[in-house]
Amino acid sequence: MRWQVQDAKQRFSELVRRAVSEGPQTVTRHGEEVVVVVAADEFHRLAGGVPGFKEFLLGPPHAEIPKVPRDSSPTRAVDLL
Repeated sequence: MRWQVQDAKQRFSELVRRAVSEGPQTVTRHGEEVVVVVAADEFHRLAGGVPGFKEFLLGPPHAEIPKVPRDSSPTRAVDLL
């Protein structure tokens, strides 16, 4: 169901009840979707495999860092002055 912000504020208890019993509820402002209210168990199910930002940073590398072969040619002299 779609709710306008003012209706969602006035009927918040009903919004929450419907999110739990019927599923996600969309809230709009000026005809544009701004938020979706979902039941806590649905939220936890959806976010279950996603680590928090801290855990992401402290966790193992998430992508292979490619090994770039070093150039073994001799270096060249550079005149700095």
